[in-house]
Amino acid sequence: MINIFRSFNPFNFLYLIPLASLLCIGAFINFPEDLRPIFFEPAISNLTGNLFEEMITPTISVLITVALTIIQGLLLNFVVNKYNLLGKPNYLTALLYITLASMLTPFLTLSSTLICNFFLIWMIDKFLFIYRRAEIKSVMYDLGLIVAVGTLFYFPFIAMFLLLWINLILLRPFNWREWTAGVLGFLTVYFILFVIYLWLDKLFLFRSIWLPLTHPFPTSLNIDIYDYLVLIAPALILILFVISIRQNFFKSVIHIRKSFQLLFFMLILGLLSFYLNSNFEEYHFLLCIPPLTIYMAYYFTHARIRWLYEGSFALLILAILYFQWF
Repeated sequence: MINIFRSFNPFNFLYLIPLASLLCIGAFINFPEDLRPIFFEPAISNLTGNLFEEMITPTISVLITVALTIIQGLLLNFVVNKYNLLGKPNYLTALLYITLASMLTPFLTLSSTLICNFFLIWMIDKFLFIYRRAEIKSVMYDLGLIVAVGTLFYFPFIAMFLLLWINLILLRPFNWREWTAGVLGFLTVYFILFVIYLWLDKLFLFRSIWLPLTHPFPTSLNIDIYDYLVLIAPALILILFVISIRQNFFKSVIHIRKSFQLLFFMLILGLLSFYLNSNFEEYHFLLCIPPLTIYMAYYFTHARIRWLYEGSFALLILAILYFQWF
């Protein structure tokens, strides 16, 4: 299957639909009937209540999630090919995004983190757009807006604001205007929200938006290790990616090297920001899928031993299906 998606055939996306359908079957087998999606953080729900959540059944939730996952995979694939991150255009990014976004059963329910991945893909596009541009203050302002809007859906997304400054450290000489442009973009959204709360005489609720920032960092997690054995397969692929990138890293252009470093920080922030959500849910780690996808797509693009790359991908698919169904 990897060989099929290594070519830039526009009809390859048609294979993504049956694959996504296969990978979501486990959700229908082991799906909590009382699970309801939550689309907005208190910043919005304080004003509107829980819109739409009660109208979406678990079955509809899975179907919408699969559709959105396919769209996100194609969008990320477009961004990666647009900036030539893999060295050659292909559809591996879309294939791996859909696969990794189905890795755990909680990933297959409609969630605020799934919506935030649209913002994350948009941010990746803008980060890569910054390189070699003389004027980026407007782009940084836009990035601040994107992060702020993302926090209205899922507050831990605020951790991604640090990526704005990390990106500037990696790519640009210091310019205080560029550093403050992102802050102004972020504050613009919350200033408008503050005015709305004030207008509706709900200013006492505005403080509750920021309560997650006061949560202590947890020292332990209640995790059933057997639920995470499926991570063995992607861990193996990541090891192969590290070996591959180690061989080619200094042969790549500076833009590509900096981009992969930025994706590493995106992955770390996605992992650590779970503590900003008082009700920890596994679907939080959907925020880690875009950078992981690009890393794995890089390995499969440059891998030469066919039995190894085809076998590791087959192992990933089988592990997902086994742990979803059983």
